[in-house]
Amino acid sequence: MARQVPLNRYRNIGIMAHIDAGKTTLTERILFYTGRIHRVGEVHEGAATMDWMEQERERGITITSAATTCSWRDHRINIIDTPGHVDFTVEVERSLRVLDGAIAVFCAVGGVEPQSETVWRQADKYTVPRIAFVNKMDRVGADFPNVLEMMRQRLGAKPVALQLPMMLAEQFQGVVDLVEMKAVTYHEENQGTTFDVHDIPRDVQGAADQAHHDLLEGVAEFDERLLDDYLHDRPCRPEDLMNAIRRGTLAGQIHPVLCGSAFKNKGIQKLLDAVVDFLPSPDDVLPVKGHDLQTFAHLERKPSDDEPFAALAFKIMTDPYVGKLTYFRVYSGRVVTGTTVFNAATGRNERIGRLVQMHANKRLEIEEVCTGDIAAGIGFKRVATGHTLCDPDHKLALESMHFPEPVVSVVIEPKSSADKDKLDDTLRRLAKDDPTFRITADAETGQVLIHTMGELHAEILLYRITNDFKVPATTGEPRVAYKETLTAAARAEEKTVVRAGERTLFGHVVVDLRPNRATLAPRFVQEVDPGLEKEMRRFLPAVKEGLLSAAGSGPIAGYPMVYLDVALVGGSVSAESDERAYSAAAVQAVRKACESARAELLEPQMRFEVTVPDTYVGDVINDLNRRGAEIGDMTTSGGAKILRGTAPLSKMFGYTTTLRSITQGRGQHTMEPHDFRPVPADEVKRRFGDFV
Repeated sequence: MARQVPLNRYRNIGIMAHIDAGKTTLTERILFYTGRIHRVGEVHEGAATMDWMEQERERGITITSAATTCSWRDHRINIIDTPGHVDFTVEVERSLRVLDGAIAVFCAVGGVEPQSETVWRQADKYTVPRIAFVNKMDRVGADFPNVLEMMRQRLGAKPVALQLPMMLAEQFQGVVDLVEMKAVTYHEENQGTTFDVHDIPRDVQGAADQAHHDLLEGVAEFDERLLDDYLHDRPCRPEDLMNAIRRGTLAGQIHPVLCGSAFKNKGIQKLLDAVVDFLPSPDDVLPVKGHDLQTFAHLERKPSDDEPFAALAFKIMTDPYVGKLTYFRVYSGRVVTGTTVFNAATGRNERIGRLVQMHANKRLEIEEVCTGDIAAGIGFKRVATGHTLCDPDHKLALESMHFPEPVVSVVIEPKSSADKDKLDDTLRRLAKDDPTFRITADAETGQVLIHTMGELHAEILLYRITNDFKVPATTGEPRVAYKETLTAAARAEEKTVVRAGERTLFGHVVVDLRPNRATLAPRFVQEVDPGLEKEMRRFLPAVKEGLLSAAGSGPIAGYPMVYLDVALVGGSVSAESDERAYSAAAVQAVRKACESARAELLEPQMRFEVTVPDTYVGDVINDLNRRGAEIGDMTTSGGAKILRGTAPLSKMFGYTTTLRSITQGRGQHTMEPHDFRPVPADEVKRRFGDFV
């Protein structure tokens, strides 16, 4: 089949921001102006197209990232609308991994808020070029220059304003286009579908000239002709200015900023123009990197239909009608329905039963996907988030994704013993959907624990279990997901010799455990000399599995260990060597090493931001101090104080209710995981005396 849209006319973008900055409202307007939908659905009415889950509509927030496709100026735009709540930050993480560009949305009043910082850092990690849209310019207190300054100070960004808001008696009227140097005003009577372009009003001209000069200064270095015109004070051509902005954006050196009001239908068409003009196509990004499964040699796949097929599965979703949907991004090649592809993570082939293009929770059957496409496959058996799908004759593994550790644990039980198997099956299905959701069993009580990113995350999961999957279940109070680590390095040697029938099973390892703050999850390191490595090669997978399995239970209270390198440094092989014996020796060696080194208990620290009216600042600070919080700084914004700092998660359960009580409902706060810190020794003895 011939490609319908040239690759250079693809735009794969995400929309990301802090909760309530207006991402979903913006996406709804984009779909409306591109003709993808014919009636705008409002978030506050529970009618937004992209918020299709019942809980999203009830709460007015985005919980799961939703994908859709639309067209603008003969370009195909694949959009992923991501959540803003910190409990669902994994949705942003896995979306940014497969996107080429992003729109960062900021509230014109709130500016750069905590989750804005988190998603910006995630985009930095994946070097995603982005443009910014300052939304809610119609609100009282909107301050466009302040948002630009906050982007510089808090994000380390290099914002360049492409527009200037036009205000009349503090009412947002439209924008000044600083590239074309024209004013744009929107017709409210037809939802902003038409607008007028006219000369800049006299009272705005001076500010517009200065802003235009600032724009030239910010982007001149990216275009030689523009730089020459700027240095010689000659008028610049708009096309040269556009080229310079595009080059700077693709290089990640500048971040174009536009403004408007999605709710009032102003500024969306110009934002779509900016997506087409400045954000990259798959052609503009570097070839995707991977490695050969046999030799581990570095491989690349260029963005071309003629290259071997390579795609990354970035999201798994259980659909009640079609079963498991696997979202994937195609980096190279093409594939049709019924094709067999290779799963690099499992080493098995998978058959693509059906291919669908997603529009929120609606599915459009398609026959083929090509380079640059974001689609979903039906029929995959063993594909999980982060797995590489590739041509069976040209195997490679792309870099996978890393997800944060859960910080809250909750006991979950079926309401009757008859529902136990159904609950177990449902939990397994949900764990495949969400890589930050873990399931374990308490060794002492036999109770099932679910591990989540926060209280809201646990609430949503319970709702899905009881309503979507119809499994009656109850949960206990949230618990802190503690971790354990070692304060010093330790070495242990273990020989295992056991009889199994007439056979003798032999295993011998020497293990080093070393603290390593650079990696959260325990990391296996193989450090035996080349000669011994050759002898032990077939036993190494069993040793690695045993070592990491043992590190999953610390010596204080059995919590998972973190910040640890688990190194195999020695051992021996005999005629009776067996994988089972090596695995058992590895487990015992880790336990012996833990006994000889001092362990410490860690608890998650949360980074918080509390916004509170001046009247209640003293009471709020006193309450935070009582909870063991460390307040880092306090700033003033719009007549309110903003407190930022860190606090132990164990002391912050139920803080929302307390804050509302102290401030008579006028205080707001956000929290996100920050790091893990040691629990004081006396606290450890008080809580876990039986284990120490």
